Amino acid sequence: MGRQTTVGGLVNSTRNFALKLNAYISREDHEEREWFNKMTVNFVFAMKEHLRTGVQFSELRSTDQDFPAELKRYKHKPNRIAALLYARVNLLYTSKKITGDHIINLDKELKDFIDIIGACERIKFTPIPYSYMMYIKKFLFIYIITLPFGFITTSGYMTVPIVLLITFVLLSVELIAEEIEDPFGRDINDLPTDELAGKIKENVAEILL
Repeated sequence: MGRQTTVGGLVNSTRNFALKLNAYISREDHEEREWFNKMTVNFVFAMKEHLRTGVQFSELRSTDQDFPAELKRYKHKPNRIAALLYARVNLLYTSKKITGDHIINLDKELKDFIDIIGACERIKFTPIPYSYMMYIKKFLFIYIITLPFGFITTSGYMTVPIVLLITFVLLSVELIAEEIEDPFGRDINDLPTDELAGKIKENVAEILL
């Protein structure tokens, strides 16, 4: 539940960010609205691939011709995109397009972006401790080996299916724990980050454009 809440929080934060920008930026200022539309979505797509094997530049939309080359210089690409969002919001303030109150309101969502990716990174890079994993495996092995002796005197030949059923249940729980240890991949049991990213892209575009 915590993992879904962390990723799902990005949906709410991007919507809130876009809604505030929609209210603060003039409808006639198409350049600013388009820039924030692209860069907000870029952060989401960069984040989901950062939690996998690396950012897919084909999924990102360029705001200028130097954007891809500049982004490649940075190891943590979502951080760089967040920095660009902060800088652009500050530029809106210095150019008198938004007020000081507006920038304070926008800061909450910008902070949320970094908080969310930080929480996801803690999930990804904090695996189950090796000693704990080995203890569980050894415990299950000893328990399963000795289990028949607890049933043989009372269950007779039924001991075989009983032990097989219990073994299947216990080993399945262990395999499920290992499977969901990294929920940001592309396996069927992982979180639907691609679908969430697509939903965010549609939502932000509908609000800002």
